[in-house]
Amino acid sequence: MRKKRKNDTMYQKQEKYFYGFISLWLIGFVVFTLGPMLYSLYASFTDWNGITAPEIAGIKNYVRIFTEDDLLLKSILNTLAFTLISVPLNLVIGLILATLLNKRYFGSNFFRALFYMPSVIAGVAIYIAWTYLLNTNTGIFNLWLSKLGIGAVGWLTDPKWAMSSVILVNATSCGGQMLIILAGLQDIPRDYYESAMLDGAGRLKRFFKITLPLLTPVVFFNVIMSIIAGLQVFTQPWILTQGGPINATYVYGIHLYNYAFRYYQFGYSCALAWLLLAVVLGVTGLVFGTAKRWVFYRD
Repeated sequence: MRKKRKNDTMYQKQEKYFYGFISLWLIGFVVFTLGPMLYSLYASFTDWNGITAPEIAGIKNYVRIFTEDDLLLKSILNTLAFTLISVPLNLVIGLILATLLNKRYFGSNFFRALFYMPSVIAGVAIYIAWTYLLNTNTGIFNLWLSKLGIGAVGWLTDPKWAMSSVILVNATSCGGQMLIILAGLQDIPRDYYESAMLDGAGRLKRFFKITLPLLTPVVFFNVIMSIIAGLQVFTQPWILTQGGPINATYVYGIHLYNYAFRYYQFGYSCALAWLLLAVVLGVTGLVFGTAKRWVFYRD
């Protein structure tokens, strides 16, 4: 009986320590995340300019989204184009880099740090630097093209090239995916490869029969995170093109931002934000639903 009471006391102390350690996070989550989310849900049913008190408007904002917003479809299509291209592109680049850097050789750690660095450095600073590199008149890329006898390309000023340029610039920040895939590669037991080599399997066959299937949990995680980031994209097109030229890079995030901080229609902007949340939850739910068909675990 005494031993039981002693164990109960120990568990109670551990429980207190647990809640004590996570209390700051819980307070921060409630105050800075959950609270603003609930208020934005309330604000989405109001007319609110961010200054005066909100006025109840019912579902007016949500009706307006589907009936009166002329730029909504354009922003959705641009966002989908960015996501559908950037997600597989970044994944393939990250996989190639991780495969090349998986082996130990002189300078491998340097190159790992080099490719991961853009993901660590502040995004705004990186994208501002890219605006100089891609400048039509003074950018280094057009300077190289001129030496080859090719005319200047409006990387960020031509509607034909603007979205492609934003996607390529975004691809330079795939170092995080590379690092996660690299960890997945190093977690694969070497016994599998040795057994396959004894059976006469070549490199290509080993990659598609061993490496790729065992990497699917890591790929699944990267796909989910990349889709969420792609649907919420804002920083890259905003810094590089401000949504231009001629709305060629006008994504949903810029659309939401404009209504909140340029037109001061915070109620409508909150409705747009909750619509985005619903889309993100729906898309990620679909991906989770297909996971059983292509994600394999060693167990």
